[in-house]
Amino acid sequence: MSVLVVIVNWRTADLTVDCLRSLAPEIAAVPGTRVVVTDNASGDGSVERIRTSIDANGWNDWASVMPLEKNGGFAYGNNGAIRPALAAADAKPDYIYLLNPDTIAFPGAVRELVKFMDEHPKVGIAGGRAENRDGTVRRSAFRFHSPLGELENGLRLGIASKLLDRYVHAPPVSDVPCAVDWVSGASLMVRRTVFEQIGLLDEGYFMYYEETDFCFRAKHAGWEVWYVPASRIIHLVGQSSGVTGTKQVAKRRPRYWFDSRRRYFENNYGRLTKMLADVAWASGFAVFNVLRAVRRKPRTDPPWLWWDFVRYNVTSWASRQ
Repeated sequence: MSVLVVIVNWRTADLTVDCLRSLAPEIAAVPGTRVVVTDNASGDGSVERIRTSIDANGWNDWASVMPLEKNGGFAYGNNGAIRPALAAADAKPDYIYLLNPDTIAFPGAVRELVKFMDEHPKVGIAGGRAENRDGTVRRSAFRFHSPLGELENGLRLGIASKLLDRYVHAPPVSDVPCAVDWVSGASLMVRRTVFEQIGLLDEGYFMYYEETDFCFRAKHAGWEVWYVPASRIIHLVGQSSGVTGTKQVAKRRPRYWFDSRRRYFENNYGRLTKMLADVAWASGFAVFNVLRAVRRKPRTDPPWLWWDFVRYNVTSWASRQ
């Protein structure tokens, strides 16, 4: 059994080295595991720093660095290593494991996913449990987006969330393996045959929604997606993009987040459903903010989020496909 671990680096060399260090015990536990760090043209000396660390720690027999020509985003960075692995004449990996550079793998992080998928041949994709540094659990298994789910996500009102429970985007974390719609790309194991059947990650996404899209395509091709909590990582969230995470002051959401959301909805559900989802979220979030102001609660969302959402999405309504 062989596993190709792909880590996409963009100006996070120190975090990438820490991630590699945490993976070292898994190399012996899962024979045939190798790691490729692709670098999305960081331009900050990342390639040299990571290579030096690989040499200094004696990881050369299982880890390597692949510089890429540009910063093409998450899908582009992963495909840079996956494409040649699938095209190899021999020694193709049975599994490909996407792992963020801002993660620390616990013992068994790789082994438990491989074990589960070996035992369940219909499972094409599996993801593990993500935790914060303090041990609290992050939600990393989700339902697909829908207009009613977007309404709940924007509104965030207790009674509405109960009524829309079956559409909630991020359901409560399970302590046992369970089938889900999609799992976080921070820790995502894919059976090689899934790539061979449905293709690579869509490089039309710069960042965000690409793993959702990939899981959507896999499920529609007949594969199962599962959450396996025995596989555990610490996820430091948003260290490359600064868009998401546990920062006290949220950063303004970049244009590519809205572009990715639009691409996901239009490609998989069509423009009409996308417009319904837009109206649902914008309406719900407007009500939420009125209630927040009345209750004098602090704002925790990114600045200008509602205005940016409306501006980018109304523009997309008017554009031609």
